[in-house]
Amino acid sequence: MTVKTSSARKNGSVRNSADDASEPIPLRFGDDPYVWACWLYYEDGMTQGDIADTMGISRATVNSYLADARARGIVNISIEPSRLSSLMIAQELKRHFGLQDCLVVPSDDNSRPLIDRLGRAGAQALQRLLKSGDKLAVVWGRTVMAVGEQTSISGLQDVTVVQATGGTSATFAYTPELCAAAFADAVDARLINIAAPAIVSAPEVRNILLREPLIETQFEALSRANKVIFGIASMRPNSTIHTSGFFESVSLQQYLAKDAAGIVAGRFIDGQGRPVAGPLDDRTIGISLDMLKKIGLRIAVAGGFDKVPAILAALRGGYVNVLITDAATGRGILHADGVTEVDQKLLQRPKVETGASPPATGFRTHIKKFLNNPDEVVEEMLYGAVKAHAAYLEPVDSSRRALVARTGPRAGKVGLVIGGGTGHEPAFFGYVGKGLADAVAVGNIFSSPPPGPILQCTRAASGGEGVLFVYGNYAGDVMNFEMAAEMAAEENIAVRTVVTTDDIASSPLEDREGRRGVAGNFFIFKVAGAACDRGLSLVACETATRKANARTFTMGVALEPCSLPQTRRHNFEIGPDDIEIGMGIHGEPGVIREKMMTADEITDRVMDRIFAEMKPASGDRVAVLVNSFGATPLMELYILFRRVEQRLSAKGIAIEANWVGHYCTSLDMVGASISILHLDQELTELLHHPCDTAFLRVAN
Repeated sequence: MTVKTSSARKNGSVRNSADDASEPIPLRFGDDPYVWACWLYYEDGMTQGDIADTMGISRATVNSYLADARARGIVNISIEPSRLSSLMIAQELKRHFGLQDCLVVPSDDNSRPLIDRLGRAGAQALQRLLKSGDKLAVVWGRTVMAVGEQTSISGLQDVTVVQATGGTSATFAYTPELCAAAFADAVDARLINIAAPAIVSAPEVRNILLREPLIETQFEALSRANKVIFGIASMRPNSTIHTSGFFESVSLQQYLAKDAAGIVAGRFIDGQGRPVAGPLDDRTIGISLDMLKKIGLRIAVAGGFDKVPAILAALRGGYVNVLITDAATGRGILHADGVTEVDQKLLQRPKVETGASPPATGFRTHIKKFLNNPDEVVEEMLYGAVKAHAAYLEPVDSSRRALVARTGPRAGKVGLVIGGGTGHEPAFFGYVGKGLADAVAVGNIFSSPPPGPILQCTRAASGGEGVLFVYGNYAGDVMNFEMAAEMAAEENIAVRTVVTTDDIASSPLEDREGRRGVAGNFFIFKVAGAACDRGLSLVACETATRKANARTFTMGVALEPCSLPQTRRHNFEIGPDDIEIGMGIHGEPGVIREKMMTADEITDRVMDRIFAEMKPASGDRVAVLVNSFGATPLMELYILFRRVEQRLSAKGIAIEANWVGHYCTSLDMVGASISILHLDQELTELLHHPCDTAFLRVAN
């Protein structure tokens, strides 16, 4: 069924007979009853009588809709893939979380920023959801402002817009006052502001202000709101709510330490949506989570991979009953909550016949591994690694969670400390040695190292010129490395930090700082180590490393999931004929799940995305890394590299250096990633600077 939602509008307006739909059309179908009727008939398999009951029209009108749709070409044999995906994801989100409605923006080629697409979708939804006489509470945020700026609704009467939190003296363009004003202008509504700061200096001040008659009146208006629109902020350091300075008077580490997963209306919630207590609770003037949940229609507009945990937490907590998001984020939310059926539907797999034969008796549910005690796997691995690579590294103490290079740290040189979870071997300890990292902090499987080992590494690497931290952009790593940096500052060790963000699939281009750090760490570590080894200043080392990060582009593809030692089971599922494009190194969802394709087709998909961001020119030079996720053999990696070289050569781009093999794995995942470092003269020299580690050697 090919759905062309514009055809009915171009060829004639929808009739206004008494039989027309009396029930509101679900948001995902726009305002077109033809598409709604066709979906119910062809996709949901409903009878015409059932459709008539659902839509609130007569059976004759249903029959007329279906006939007209076929005649006008609205219906054919298949649905356009991106439209199909967004409709099915919206349907599954609505069903799984018990939402009143859901609107999912189809994935696109990144030609338009995600925030603009969400803004337009939110405006489209409000056109349907906002009615005369409504009282709309507006929570501030960048995405909320994008909705307000693109909303324009005429003909409504007696609408009131209420600012949902106190104000701020900040200068960013989406303050609580500006967001509320944008919506009031968009619908010609009465505006009620909260005449108090959002965050005050002490609980006593808050209590006094809330007793002021003017503010009492404003909160009374807020309590009468029947609809609310809000964004959802993640705990990632690049999140708008962090970078705005809104919470600069308090350390967010206190909330991260209590497992805060996201922020709704300035309030922190954990992964299950429960409130997280903290120092701001008694100093915040604005809508509370309890007030929010009492509002009848609660519209959340949020998207981006980095927000999946936060949006899921808000859904679990019941703060949302209308969700507006994008297809990739929607799939990520469903996967994170254990829902994978939507992928099966998207691939249109044949249904399993009832009475099918059970699995053969030889069917296995566990993965075989060389293990002793699964709970000791990290310690035993580190014991073996330290013994195997004793010429390169040694423990700072007996725990082996802080390892230092035998030749590397020296007086008068900036120290380089890297780190992360285990399960990615040879990252990260494989890159410790002369000319590269001076020390590495090691965490549990797919988990950040604690602040203690990071501080030990900092002391061991310090040569009096400061220490550079380089690590991937994950919430746990950010929190623990920042805590270690604060402790190092108390010991007069200057620390600078570069967070790696090379995974182009994990967030859109406008949110580059929100991306994950993956196999491209290999290049970024190399450049950082060379800059430090050359005796550059701490600021110069940081600058060179940031340049390497900005010019490194990585994208991965998974064919099979990985399995954890403790469970010996796959930690996510991929169908027998499926691949996950854009998969993260911990099993994070990719940008799209598709049917298996040839190696060249996979490589082309990855390289097309990289080229779109890198924007290379003929004559440019690059470094290439084709990296196995753990179980993919060199034979297949070389096939991938062959196509990478062909694509680069066709554009007149020369490969200055290349590596093919296991450099940043994900336990035993079947898959690979491609990383491209777009070189300039400085990066070329640093790339060729000699180093000697267990897994990377560059000779003079």
